[in-house]
Amino acid sequence: MVRKLFRKINKWLEDGLRGLLGRMTPDRRVILVLTMFFVFGGLSIYMIVSSIYHIGKKSGVQMGIERIETLRLEYEQARRDSINQLNNHYDGTGEFE
Repeated sequence: MVRKLFRKINKWLEDGLRGLLGRMTPDRRVILVLTMFFVFGGLSIYMIVSSIYHIGKKSGVQMGIERIETLRLEYEQARRDSINQLNNHYDGTGEFE
């Protein structure tokens, strides 16, 4: 269904363009094509150059570099862990204090 709609739109546009360009003389067609080429080419070059120019501008927010910190959760979990508490009280003789 969508494919049929796209085909109808494509055919309508193609017929319209052929009708418009068919009435023009070959010299005018060449002039029209060259004019469109230069206009769209100029716009393309302008957009590329302006994009490159604005890359280094300070218009945006600068990113701050933060230091990497250890996870507090891991440290607190190790401190509360029951196995750690047993290991701290182990004196190495095979018996716990």
